[in-house]
Amino acid sequence: MTAPAVSPQPSAIRLSNVSRWYGNIVAVNDVSFTLAPGVTGLLGPNGAGKTTILHMMAGLLRPSAGTVLIDDAPAAGNPLVYRKVGLIPERESVHDYLSGWEFVRACARLHALPDADAAAHRAIDQVDMAAPQHRRISTYSKGMKQRIKVAGALVHDPAVLLLDEPFNGMDPRQRLHMLDVLRQLGQQGRVIVISSHILEELNDLATNILVMVSGRLAASGHFREIRRLMTDRPHTFHIKSSDDRRLAAALLADQSVFSVELGGDGIVIRTGERGTLTRNIARAARDTKIRLTEIRPTDESLESVFAYLVAK
Repeated sequence: MTAPAVSPQPSAIRLSNVSRWYGNIVAVNDVSFTLAPGVTGLLGPNGAGKTTILHMMAGLLRPSAGTVLIDDAPAAGNPLVYRKVGLIPERESVHDYLSGWEFVRACARLHALPDADAAAHRAIDQVDMAAPQHRRISTYSKGMKQRIKVAGALVHDPAVLLLDEPFNGMDPRQRLHMLDVLRQLGQQGRVIVISSHILEELNDLATNILVMVSGRLAASGHFREIRRLMTDRPHTFHIKSSDDRRLAAALLADQSVFSVELGGDGIVIRTGERGTLTRNIARAARDTKIRLTEIRPTDESLESVFAYLVAK
């Protein structure tokens, strides 16, 4: 894999009291943060405002209130800033009638690079798309289209790289390769922002995390701290068994259990120790010779996790 040149001066992104609304709809509400070089994960459920944040950082949208700065310059309406930024949007944004090579080379020419051919070759090699580069994009799989989009965004060697759901459609091998590419870029001093609604995608990549909920910044900080908050929050399980009453009585003695509710359709249990409870449920069922027919978490959606972080 061909390594790009290291950006000579690391960049920084700063959002100060940023809001963006569309008529009566508030997409982003009073968000402030500063990003230094490295990989940052922008997490949140669908509709949380992640794409709007990315588009404001890329200069495609102006904030309705507040400021979005890249290296102390406004992101919107600033061609000098655009030369520092690469954006990979979630939606398809490549012309199917072009080959991968033609698309990436066109991106290089749009940036008026002195050697567009060399820059295109470097970016295509970087995302492991050399073999199919002369095929029409219409013949590419979704994962291949994602990678050629990344090549187009990398062709001018940007100091800031913004990616919206970049792993969509990639197979495991492609995903691992892309993770490695992004990790190296972050280590070279670039600001990498990856928007995702899947926490595990960023488990081994992002060190800094921003959590968006309903247009607000719910939490920010080191990945491990955010992960701990998500793991240690109260959990609710719905359990069905051959004898719900006896199983509920046995689980009441479990110190990891906050509450037990016995109803006509099973047991509802709340706990702060998810792993401990799941082990203890199996042990209690074995000791009482009760057959478990269902163990189902009822609040494991990202929306519920992030709502908990808002409350915290």
